[in-house]
Amino acid sequence: MRYAAQRLLQAVPVFVATTFLVYAMVWALPGDPILALAGDKPLPESVVRTLRAHYHLDEPLIVQYGLYMAGVFLRGDLGETFTGQPVAELLQDRWGVTAQLALTAWVFELVVGIGLGVLAGLRRGRLADTMVLAGTTFVIAVPVFVVGYTAQIVLGLNLGLFPTAGTDEGWPVSYLLPGMVLGSFGLAYVARLTRTSVVENLRADYVRTATAKGLRRSRVVGRHTLRNSLIPVVTYLGVDFGNLMAGAVVTEGIFNLPGVGQQVFQSIQLQEGPVVVGVTTLLVMIFIVANLLVDLLYGVLDPRIRRG
Repeated sequence: MRYAAQRLLQAVPVFVATTFLVYAMVWALPGDPILALAGDKPLPESVVRTLRAHYHLDEPLIVQYGLYMAGVFLRGDLGETFTGQPVAELLQDRWGVTAQLALTAWVFELVVGIGLGVLAGLRRGRLADTMVLAGTTFVIAVPVFVVGYTAQIVLGLNLGLFPTAGTDEGWPVSYLLPGMVLGSFGLAYVARLTRTSVVENLRADYVRTATAKGLRRSRVVGRHTLRNSLIPVVTYLGVDFGNLMAGAVVTEGIFNLPGVGQQVFQSIQLQEGPVVVGVTTLLVMIFIVANLLVDLLYGVLDPRIRRG
């Protein structure tokens, strides 16, 4: 409990600093969102003053931030758009799409990435190892939109293995192909991290001792090697779930998925600062919770960290 409480307290200043920086950057963008509401037509000065007061834009930046965070934590209020629609209401149907896409990509990274990494590590220097290293290098080098459009044409249109756009067939069918595209880059890093860690641990004294005792190969690999090899992989996977949620803009655009990324892109174009700040605040919370869970999982995988 003490270990968990320490990690939770350490997350508080990180949350405050990150959200304040994002809040300040969003409202520092050039252009006046109030004046932009009327397009080329000028707004009466009284209307401008009323709208600025309503959105607290006439207050100092630190006061605006404090009022916003008070609304988030005391009322669960993410603010409202400049057209009067609550941000939470605007996003409620889109979070599900993005979360399902990120979860599909994350599971793809976890299962296939660790599997390929263990295979390459156990067969270091052989054909399987070479193929994994070459394949992951290729995936990392190719831009995501090229991977996305190629997969859509080849696997979706030509071979008919997956739906090519939309969410009509529900989860997981509609999310398999975009999930694989979104998770392909993370998969490459997970496979390489796992491979390197497995190779290092296979040389460790405790693994040699376990082998010398005559333990089965599956027990040496599964219990002694893989458990210690997963610590850096767990770190990456924990942080990467937040990256997948935030990085779905391009993938959602290619596969026409009505998620949060698509909404953020539209909101930036329309200067809808409240939507961008609301989404970013929730993403920071997801990052912090994911990191907290990773820290707690550290203590399970290696008790020395918890005692330290």
